[in-house]
Amino acid sequence: MSTVEWTKRDTGAAREGQPALADGMMPLWAVSLGWELRRGRQVILNGQIRDRWWFDDGPASFRDVVARTLHLGGAEVVGWWDPVAGLTFPVPGHAQRFDQLLSAVPPPQPPVTGTAGTAGTTEAAGAGPADGDTAPDELRSPSARRAAERQRSREQRNAPRAPGRPRAFNDVVATVQRLVASPDATTAFVFEDVDHHLPPGQPESHLGYLRLRAAMTDAVTPHSVEGPGPHARNAVLCAVGDVGRLPGWFHLEDPRIAALHLGPPDPSERRLWLSWLLRRFNGASDASRADLEALVGATDGMAGWDIESLGRTSWLRNAPVQKPDKLMELHRLNVSVDPWTQLDRETIARAGDVLGTRVVGQSTAVDAVASALQSAFVGVDFGNSGTARPRGAFFFVGPTGVGKTELAKAVAELMFGDQSAYARFDMSEYQQEHAAERLAGAPPGYVGFEAGGELTRRVQERPFSVLLFDEIEKAHPKVLDKFLQILEDGRLTDGRGQTAYFSQCLIIFTSNTGAEAMQDLLAGREAEPTYAELEAHFTRAVEDKFRRIGRPEIYGRLKPGVIVFDMLRREHVVRIADRLLAQLTESVRERHRVELRHDTRTLHPWLTERMSDPEHQAYGGRQIRNELERVRAAVVRHLLADRPAPGSRIRAGIAPDGTVAVTAEGNGWT
Repeated sequence: MSTVEWTKRDTGAAREGQPALADGMMPLWAVSLGWELRRGRQVILNGQIRDRWWFDDGPASFRDVVARTLHLGGAEVVGWWDPVAGLTFPVPGHAQRFDQLLSAVPPPQPPVTGTAGTAGTTEAAGAGPADGDTAPDELRSPSARRAAERQRSREQRNAPRAPGRPRAFNDVVATVQRLVASPDATTAFVFEDVDHHLPPGQPESHLGYLRLRAAMTDAVTPHSVEGPGPHARNAVLCAVGDVGRLPGWFHLEDPRIAALHLGPPDPSERRLWLSWLLRRFNGASDASRADLEALVGATDGMAGWDIESLGRTSWLRNAPVQKPDKLMELHRLNVSVDPWTQLDRETIARAGDVLGTRVVGQSTAVDAVASALQSAFVGVDFGNSGTARPRGAFFFVGPTGVGKTELAKAVAELMFGDQSAYARFDMSEYQQEHAAERLAGAPPGYVGFEAGGELTRRVQERPFSVLLFDEIEKAHPKVLDKFLQILEDGRLTDGRGQTAYFSQCLIIFTSNTGAEAMQDLLAGREAEPTYAELEAHFTRAVEDKFRRIGRPEIYGRLKPGVIVFDMLRREHVVRIADRLLAQLTESVRERHRVELRHDTRTLHPWLTERMSDPEHQAYGGRQIRNELERVRAAVVRHLLADRPAPGSRIRAGIAPDGTVAVTAEGNGWT
């Protein structure tokens, strides 16, 4: 393909105003590279520069794609520098052409020093002469200028006509600067991993980046360019994995330098890969067009290397191409067993009883969660989509203090033996739009980019997790969009291009939406509202909330998992109080070796009466704890004042005057 043909092909889509698509010739980022060069910009290629790409109807490395793209664009010389190999030439014959060009340009001039011994020209910094250079103050006299010119002439006459190729970085940059500043030939040079050779923050790196930027901005448009304009300048490119490792001023302060991010292949590129690779998959002989398209969708976010290795996985794990979800599950987790199947069968079978003991008065919520755990353990679902989406997604809504967060802790303890083994994200910390970056990580080039996102990092490290998103109604709508992607596709890609898969996760959202109206709902009623009335109230409140923020589709996706928690009813008050009092007893026994007993004959009626107030009922179990805070305070005062001996017994209850009192056992009330 000639330069003119390549130029027409590359710019055709832009002229017609149509979006560019991969057509087997080159990846889309290579097309963008050509456009940026013809706009007169130099480019910093960043992202997946270690990946493979589809180029000229076949797979190719990043280096091969860039070198051939520049060569097809008309470059007579494509040079490639990296810290290990130094300066090399990927295209055959370009090394010899480089030697010819190098022998035709004057060698770099040595520094000219004044009386103080300081460098007097830009050549002293390793850069070649530039138009408009002036001598320092010490050489401004006519005689000094003539002496300097005679010295330069002698050095040029004595210099070898065919200088050797430069090796050190500074020498390579100086040579590149002289070649690209010449319009006599079309040249292109790529500096790969320069961020490793010049670590940012070190003083010696600063001058190296200045030299490299000077080479990029000094490049000119060669005379020999053919075809329709606009024409590219001679190219000086950088290739780094993370543009954030480069100093910001290096590319942000100059509009002639653009950063081009290389993300995963898009659907058209993946279709090309898989059309070529399909014969390598298990079951390829019976594969249909629909199987190919299903695999194209399933591989969204995957790198070229991963797509190529997917065929090997299909044979190693006996996963045919006709079951793309199962194939993807086995490929990305790289485990031979499903972690859900490793849970104890008897524990999962009696999950309802275990969770019901922990969370009082919430049989509907407990039964729903227990059923989800049992389904995930057995692995039976409708179709194949269940392996890609989270194993369970719940939206807990209801009055405050009735056990929503407690149920999430109980699930974590049931699965992992530790109630703290779940990841909790407080959505009140995600009320701003930019907070979405905390979940999935900042974009390339921004502060914190290299750390990734809090959510994606957690799932990448522990794919088998319980995730709790507390008070989801407080999150910004942009944050909610991330959850829609997780619920629909079961994956989320962070700012570094790394994908977290949620297919082994149990996700729980909690919300107090509608709880603010509980006091009004309870006031003026002789009988407590039924569960059906509460369910209708909270379901309507949640749906209205998502409509007000303009995200009804999120509610539509969550609706099957919406579980309304019941209010704290009178028959449950005593059970919750006994649990809290037992915890208080254990704390006194452990710390002071004193046995605390509770006079339930007086405590139960007192607490039941206190919790009959609609204002107190609206706060649920938290209000029970608030009321029992009086008992705890009385116990603390007794321990401080009376200092009971280890092994002794004390008793807490309600005195005849209605106050909480603690006495040594045997001195009770009548």
